[in-house]
Amino acid sequence: MPTSIKDIDFHGIAALEMTSASGARAVVSLYGAQVLSWQPGANDERLYLSEKAVFDGETAIRGGVPICFPQFSGLGKLPKHGLVRTREWSLRQRRCDDGFAMLVLGLTDDEKTHAHWPMMFDAELTVVLDGPRLDIELEVENTGHAPFAFTAALHSYLKVREVENARLEGLHGHEYRDAADADKIKRDSGDVLIVDGEVNRVYHDVKRSLLLGDSGRSLGVAIEGFPDVVVWNPWEEGCAGFSDLPKLGFRHFLCVEAAAARTRIALDAGDSWFGRQSLLAM
Repeated sequence: MPTSIKDIDFHGIAALEMTSASGARAVVSLYGAQVLSWQPGANDERLYLSEKAVFDGETAIRGGVPICFPQFSGLGKLPKHGLVRTREWSLRQRRCDDGFAMLVLGLTDDEKTHAHWPMMFDAELTVVLDGPRLDIELEVENTGHAPFAFTAALHSYLKVREVENARLEGLHGHEYRDAADADKIKRDSGDVLIVDGEVNRVYHDVKRSLLLGDSGRSLGVAIEGFPDVVVWNPWEEGCAGFSDLPKLGFRHFLCVEAAAARTRIALDAGDSWFGRQSLLAM
């Protein structure tokens, strides 16, 4: 099968469908520069996209991999999760090689971002589909004349067959902030993280790779540049508060997010930063 990238209509929004030589497939929306689907093999979807997600070109799309920048969650005075996930990004590059497909999307500051945040920036998202591997890289450049600082995340909704049977390894011994328990600082003492209720944790200084086991499937998660890992599932009560999630939607995803949440990333004028999350289907 030849590697290809083609323009498609995805629920009424402009998107690009990437296909690698191995038959792996990914869909990336220009709206929000959001990866909406990733299938490393036939009928093997690894990203959760809510069946009630809204595709109106104004609302954040629930699922896939939304980009949070220049603010993660409510950690600041900007709109929750920042300014870029509800903006139309431009296609800067598409490349097909013998084995992989690559997309580069970009967004710069404008009057709409200045209404909330008066900084000049250039954001670039690179997505590489290579067999069983998906690489997502966010790069931010300070194009202005003054320093700025930001928080950010790749808010990855990883699809699981049943969240209570999922097992996340690699966070043992790490300190985390528990947003589901009054932001208390705790330390993970278990060999694996098991979800049996609401989980909303920001793990700090995570340097090792993670492994998500899911009813016979495994997914490796490697992170570079981002110092934190967010693990989130709203459970039944929290799920009911989201109009764009089905009643039992919480059972079929676990967010494992590359993030810079505890400490803001500072950029002097002219400087740049990048962070990457790599997913490997096993």
